[in-house]
Amino acid sequence: MTGAAVGTAPGEQVTPVVHPLARTSRLVLAVLVLLTGVTLLLGYANKARCTGPEFDDNGRSTPEYGVRIERDVCYSDIQHLWIGRDIDQHRFPYVSGSITPDGQLRGGSVEYPVLTGLLIWAGALYAHTDAGFLLGSALLMAPFGLVTGWLLGRLARWRALLWALGPPLVLYAFHNWDLPVVACAVAAVFAMHGWRTDRPLAQRGTVAAVLLGLGFAFKLYPGAFVLPLALYVLTGSRPGRLDWSGAVRVPLAAAATVVLVNVPFMLAGYEGWRASFTFQQLRKVDFTTNSIWFWGFRPESDPDDVAFQSTMDWLSPTLVLLSFAVAVAVGWWRYRREGTFPWVGVSAAMLCGFLLLHKVHSPQYTLWLLPFFVLVQVPWSLVVAYLLADLSMGIGIFRWYYQLHNDIPSGIYDGFAAQAVTIGVWGRAALLVALFVVFLRAPDRLAAAPPPRRTPLAESVS
Repeated sequence: MTGAAVGTAPGEQVTPVVHPLARTSRLVLAVLVLLTGVTLLLGYANKARCTGPEFDDNGRSTPEYGVRIERDVCYSDIQHLWIGRDIDQHRFPYVSGSITPDGQLRGGSVEYPVLTGLLIWAGALYAHTDAGFLLGSALLMAPFGLVTGWLLGRLARWRALLWALGPPLVLYAFHNWDLPVVACAVAAVFAMHGWRTDRPLAQRGTVAAVLLGLGFAFKLYPGAFVLPLALYVLTGSRPGRLDWSGAVRVPLAAAATVVLVNVPFMLAGYEGWRASFTFQQLRKVDFTTNSIWFWGFRPESDPDDVAFQSTMDWLSPTLVLLSFAVAVAVGWWRYRREGTFPWVGVSAAMLCGFLLLHKVHSPQYTLWLLPFFVLVQVPWSLVVAYLLADLSMGIGIFRWYYQLHNDIPSGIYDGFAAQAVTIGVWGRAALLVALFVVFLRAPDRLAAAPPPRRTPLAESVS
């Protein structure tokens, strides 16, 4: 605010008065972003332990790359996929790609949606070794992690320390290409509940839907949140009335975003584009999937057991969709009782259903769940328990792989590493069931809050 204050002479210099909450808010955000940056550096250093010190003719780290990534618990999909997807050849993704009948990707196709494929290509553009690829990818993704910290700080203040200092950020920030999709999901929540604007709820819902569509084009899972978002717009735009036009715009905006992003790749190389989805469809339940389906059905969960694998192909997605339906139904029941559809809590519960019941549960998926621990008032005991179970899984799984691949005589399922994985798998599973319930019961303080508006006071404290 500038200009002369009441009671001052014309021309007299007046020191602008800054609301104390403005300083506090900026301080909180600065600290959160700084701490997130430090944690991201630790995450990169953790993965970079597996790079170099020498490299072979393909740019693969030596010596003993295959041993070190498991023994030293510094494995990264980013570094590992330098070889085998034509990433080291700097081939533009999908356009000339394909997949063999047994599920092997060729010619630049990768097993991820197109925006992640572009990110992979860009991260490798100036790299000539797997170390350079890891560094380039980390530099591209780190801003998404920082933005996520800032957005969570705006939405939840100090509770965002769970993101900024969370062990999952050290373990998984650069394990795979997940920071951009997490940023898209959190940005969609911010568009609804943190964006200080005079735009009506339906318009903000359209913006959030576009962000979820972009998230889908990175890693699919934010697409599940479109339905709860649409129901929130349907029930919240006009008190006492249902806004059908605003609600319909949400899935249309999300779908249009997905189509616009994907169509160029479909036209340039349909076979290579389709291969990324075919790869996931053909993936079998085995010891690399880390899911309850492998650990709960040994020895039936044999990759060569056609009957078991065929059952998993329909049973797992059917149960996932059923969990989605239950979450949405409970959310609607809460709306009828409380007057607000808890779309953030419902989205979190849907994610829990997916993580529990999908046939693949990669370690880095914890990054998807972590922001919901910030956005929803989950009891701290559950948060700590989940992070400990995840830590047991994230460390134990690679030590177990090391024992399996090097014939270390500790027992396939009886050694310390195998027990750590067992604790991680079943501990996470039990906690995901509990979290599914908690997310649906917890007060949705974001959805229950009145829509933010651009006001002089709001501007002074933002």
